[in-house]
Amino acid sequence: MSGIPEDYPIRIRRLRGRLGLTQAAFAKRMGVSFATVNRWENGQAKPSALAWKQIEQAETSGVEYRGDEPNPLVAGEPTVWDDAAVVPDFSAEPEAVRTVAESMRLAYGHLFNPKLAAEVSLVEPLPHQRIAVYDRLLKLPRIRFLLADDPGGGKTIMSGLLLRELLSRRIVRRALVVPPAGLVGNWKSEMWRLFRLPFQIVVGSDARTRNPFAGEGSDLVIVSMDTLAGERTFARLKEDGVAPYDIVFIDEAHKLSAFREADFTITKRDRYKLAEALLGVPSDEPRWMLPWSCTHAILLTATPHMGREYPFYALFRLLDHGVFSTLEAFHSMPSEFRARYFLRRTKEEMVDFDGKRIYPTRVSDTLACEMSPAEQELYRQTTDYIATHYNRARILNRSAARLAMSVFQRRLTSSTWALLRSFERRLARLDELIEQFETGRLTERQLDEEQQRLLQTLPDPLDAESTDEAEPEDGAERSEVLENEALAGVVSSSLPELRAERERVQALIALARATYEAADDSKFTRLLQVTKDPRFAGEKLLVFTEHRDTADFLVRRLEGMGHAGEVARIHGGMEWPERQEQVELFRKPADQGGARFMVCTDAAAEGINLQFCWLMVNYDIPWNPARLEQRMGRIHRFGQRHDPVFIVNLVSDPEHTREGRVLFTVPLWEG
Repeated sequence: MSGIPEDYPIRIRRLRGRLGLTQAAFAKRMGVSFATVNRWENGQAKPSALAWKQIEQAETSGVEYRGDEPNPLVAGEPTVWDDAAVVPDFSAEPEAVRTVAESMRLAYGHLFNPKLAAEVSLVEPLPHQRIAVYDRLLKLPRIRFLLADDPGGGKTIMSGLLLRELLSRRIVRRALVVPPAGLVGNWKSEMWRLFRLPFQIVVGSDARTRNPFAGEGSDLVIVSMDTLAGERTFARLKEDGVAPYDIVFIDEAHKLSAFREADFTITKRDRYKLAEALLGVPSDEPRWMLPWSCTHAILLTATPHMGREYPFYALFRLLDHGVFSTLEAFHSMPSEFRARYFLRRTKEEMVDFDGKRIYPTRVSDTLACEMSPAEQELYRQTTDYIATHYNRARILNRSAARLAMSVFQRRLTSSTWALLRSFERRLARLDELIEQFETGRLTERQLDEEQQRLLQTLPDPLDAESTDEAEPEDGAERSEVLENEALAGVVSSSLPELRAERERVQALIALARATYEAADDSKFTRLLQVTKDPRFAGEKLLVFTEHRDTADFLVRRLEGMGHAGEVARIHGGMEWPERQEQVELFRKPADQGGARFMVCTDAAAEGINLQFCWLMVNYDIPWNPARLEQRMGRIHRFGQRHDPVFIVNLVSDPEHTREGRVLFTVPLWEG
């Protein structure tokens, strides 16, 4: 026995562990009893010389395999116990073992419960949400889908349920969420709070020094569509170390702009090109070519049509560019076939498990605002100025100037302060052009060329896909920046014409300032009447406006009326954390230091949940009815406990304004 080393128990346990054998199986191969192997490993007995020789041979070449038994591992190959004499001896911490066993059990939970995500998430899915996820989406072999339920229907919850199911079934591993900038934080919060999915937010600066789409923490990523469309960030997706994302969620998909012009040319904005790249639609532009594309994709929007045919078709083209290759092919598809890619339910269709509607009644009231004599005169002179320049622009084919006039037209019925600020910006632009003419730095030809460039590069400042959900730019919201650029559109092409327009704008500024300083604003007077209505006494009030200048005016006036510290606000120049702080200030009860009023631009019209408030005022009415529905969806949504909710629309005097006559004739806000 002198040839047997002292560490023989350790070597025997190590060998058995490497071979992956139990003591009984190892004993059978060695030709000894189970008890003998047990005594060897415990150091209670030593192997015979013959047995030790077999053990040494097994350490280098394995042991003989017998056909009626499981095939052992070959000695020398790594196993889970390859490090030392660590073999299962059932001495581990019971709680640790239980945790591991439970994780393995849950990994196969979907085989026993096909609706596992609904059980392990902190949500109680409603019938329409279960139908969308379990009856429609999960039955598709390749999920390419446009989910277009009304605002407040829980599209984010459906997305989380779907992703949780796909992860548990090991169908996907990597997921990319691409929302507008204002919704990035909301997605991260809800994915973690409701589904315990640890998404990481990627911002533009992350792509400067590293690739945020590769390595640890890159499997679940949220990045805003404007950030991802940026050249530096998008280029990171092309790098070698980036594994393809299995599924992509694009929120507010109506912002993926693609248009067909009158001459049948197709115009695509960068957001649409980004979606094409992610979803594998071929592109001729190297800038937008990716070496991979996602397998599954979900487009989310409550307003898929937006009143225009081609952008609606363009969303289907993203889902399957082979099937929906042309607009004509799209029209030829039967509605039943399109339904494979599309689902939309209105609020009236959404019920609970007892068949009761989940949305409260919506009561809309439209109040006419009788203009003061000073406001009427300002309206008359401004309208005359707009009509004169708009008609000249049409005759001279100066579309950029017509766009500038549309800015004044929209602000004219919003507030005197907003109109005054636009006139001041217009005057600054005219002064700049006149100075350039006088110093010889600008010619009439150069001005014409600049107007053509402006028309080609500038979208409509208040178009639905270019509002303040874009990235804030130096504290300004996107619509502000675009409006300022639009005001550069002029009809005049000579120095005398520019000087003449400047004189007229100066006169309008003087009139607007006098009207504003008179503090006799008919709309604000109506707003105060709403706040004093006995039905709404002490209740929280949400006020929407298209223009940040009007929002600034409202905040100043409300605070000046004795509500200092009681006014929260959201505009597109705010980053997401600051917006959330304002939401929480508005949520807090007034007796605990919370705000009674929330004044918002349309930056808050998407993705922000304010169902703790049941009274909303539209201080001005957007020209696009889909945006009006988005606004109302902030309070008229699932979880609203007050029935009914009230929507009050302030409309300029229909006797003196065109807008008033139109809006009283066409009831865009019926609930």
